[in-house]
Amino acid sequence: MVTRDASADVGTPGVEAVPREKGMATLEQLRIGVKLHTLHGASNEHRFAEILSIQTRKSQPYYYVHYEEFNKRLDEWVPADRFDLTREVEFPPPDAGDAKKAGHAVSPAPPVQRSLKRGRAVGGGRDSIASTAAGTPVNKRSRRSLGSSPPPPAPKAESVGLGEGGDSEVSTSVVAIPTEDIDSTPIPEDDGDTMDLDKEKYQKALDPQSAPPARTGHGSMSKSTNEISKVRNLSQIQIGQHLVEPWYFSPYPVEFTEEDTIYICEFCLSFFATERVFARHRQKCTLLHPPGNEIYRDDAASFFEVDGRRQRTWARNLSLLSKLFLDHKTVYSDVDPFLFYCMCTRDAFGCHLVGYFSKEKGSPDGYNVACILTLPQYQRSGYGRLLIEFSYTLSKREGKQGSPEKPLSDLGLLSYRAYWQETVVDALLETKGEVTVDELAQRMAMTPADVLHTLLSLNALKFYKGQHVICLTDAVIAQKEKQKEKQRVKGKRCIFPEKLIWKPPVFTGIWRSIEVMITNSGLTAARTVTNTTILPMLHPNSLNFAAAAGYMLERLQ
Repeated sequence: MVTRDASADVGTPGVEAVPREKGMATLEQLRIGVKLHTLHGASNEHRFAEILSIQTRKSQPYYYVHYEEFNKRLDEWVPADRFDLTREVEFPPPDAGDAKKAGHAVSPAPPVQRSLKRGRAVGGGRDSIASTAAGTPVNKRSRRSLGSSPPPPAPKAESVGLGEGGDSEVSTSVVAIPTEDIDSTPIPEDDGDTMDLDKEKYQKALDPQSAPPARTGHGSMSKSTNEISKVRNLSQIQIGQHLVEPWYFSPYPVEFTEEDTIYICEFCLSFFATERVFARHRQKCTLLHPPGNEIYRDDAASFFEVDGRRQRTWARNLSLLSKLFLDHKTVYSDVDPFLFYCMCTRDAFGCHLVGYFSKEKGSPDGYNVACILTLPQYQRSGYGRLLIEFSYTLSKREGKQGSPEKPLSDLGLLSYRAYWQETVVDALLETKGEVTVDELAQRMAMTPADVLHTLLSLNALKFYKGQHVICLTDAVIAQKEKQKEKQRVKGKRCIFPEKLIWKPPVFTGIWRSIEVMITNSGLTAARTVTNTTILPMLHPNSLNFAAAAGYMLERLQ
C-alpha cells in the first residue's frame, strides 16, 4: 500500500478533533470536507475519501478527492457517479468546513482577462519567467471559457519509457526518487550474546525526520504550509518522448491549467500550451544540454553544474517542473542561492535530463542536498542512487561531512536509508580492525548522526562488556552477498571520483567586505588588510585580490 501522506492531515496538533456527524446524503448535500466511499479507478475498489474541491464543467460536477491512508499523489478528480451514496457519509464540523473553504486554496481561480494571440511561448524569456515566478498568467486566447477551472486529469496518462512494476495503486505516474533499484538490508534478529542498546531512545534522537523543521525563508527550498492543500492543476505533461501524469500542484500560469497536455522542451525546459507552438520552438531552440559546466562524464551519464544566479530562467523552469513531483521541497523564483547539479544521458540528439539535486551555496546547516528528483521516465534504473552517491562525492572533494536537508519526503527517506545501509555495510566489511563512528563518517562524508541511525536500523550497534561495539550479524552479511550477486548479473551504476573535474566553489561575504573597505578606506588600505588578514583564510581556489579589487573598482565606477 502506498505510504500515507501525513502532510495531508487537517487539524491542529494537540487539539482533540471535533466529532463528525454521520448520516445518509444526496448529491446536492455534498460539499468540501465531506468524507464518503469513492470508487478508486486504479484498484476498482471503494475507498474512504475526503472532498477537497468542487467544480462544474460542461454542466457536470467534478470532485477532487483525497483517499484516506494514501499518499496525496493518488488524489484525483472524479465524477459524481464514482460515489457510493448508499452508505453513510461523514459531514465536516461547521467550523472545519468554513476553514477549508477559506484556507485550503481549493476554490476555482477567478476569471482572467486575456487579449493576446493564442499559443504564445512561455518560459523562454525574461518577461515570461517573471510572470511564472509571480504566478501571473501569460496572455493568450483559449478555446475554453475564460473563467473555467482546471479540468479533471485524464484517467490514465499514456507513457513511453516509464518504469515497470510497482504498486497497483500508482498508474503511469512518477516517483520523486526511485527506491526499488536498491536492495534494502533487513533488520536481523538478535544474536543472543549481547545486549541491545535502548533503541527507542537512540532512534528518537537520531531519526533524520526528527530534525528541526527546515527554514522557509531566503535560501531554503522548503515551501510554506499553506500550499500543501492545493489541488493538482495539470492533467499531463509531455517532455521529450514521454507523456507523464503529474502528482502535485505547481504554480504554472492559470491558462496552462486549462489545457489537456502541457509541452515542455527537455533541453531549455520552456513550456507551451499547444503542440504547434512547441514544434516551432524546437526548430529554433539551439540548447542541447543544461546551461552549465560539465563537471563529470562516464559511459553512462554526465553531470552539469548550473548556477541559479547566472541561469535564472532555466533554474526557475526546472523548479516548476520538479514541483509537479515533489510536494515537500521546492523554490519557485528565488533560485539565486542554489547550485543545480543535473544528471543527463547522452545520444546523437543531445544530453537528456534524467534528474538533479540542488545544493545551497554555503549552507549554514551543512546540508549537501536541498532537493533531489529523478524524472519519472528514468525511475527504477539506479539513477536515484547515483544522484545520492554524486552528492557525497562532492562532499568528499570539499572535505566536508554532508547530509540532506530535513525533513525528507517518504520516498526520499527510504532511498537515503537504503543508500546509507549499503554504504555503511561496505565500509565495515572493508575495514580490518577497529573503527569508530566518527572515522566511518569521515571516510564516507556522512554526518555521525546519519551513521548512528544506520547502525541502529541494521541492529549493528551493541553494548558488550561495558562498552558500545559495532558488529554485523550473519543475516546482514548474507543479504549483502545476495545483493552483490544480483549486481554482478544486472550491473550497478556507480560514480568514478577520478572522472570528476571540479573544484569546490567559494561563496562567502568576504568580497562584500572588500568592497566596503574600498569604499570607506580606499584601495591602498583595503589591499593591506586583505593581504595580511583575509587572503590567508581563503580557499586556494578563490579569486586573487587583484581580480577581486578590479571587479570591485569596476562596480564602484
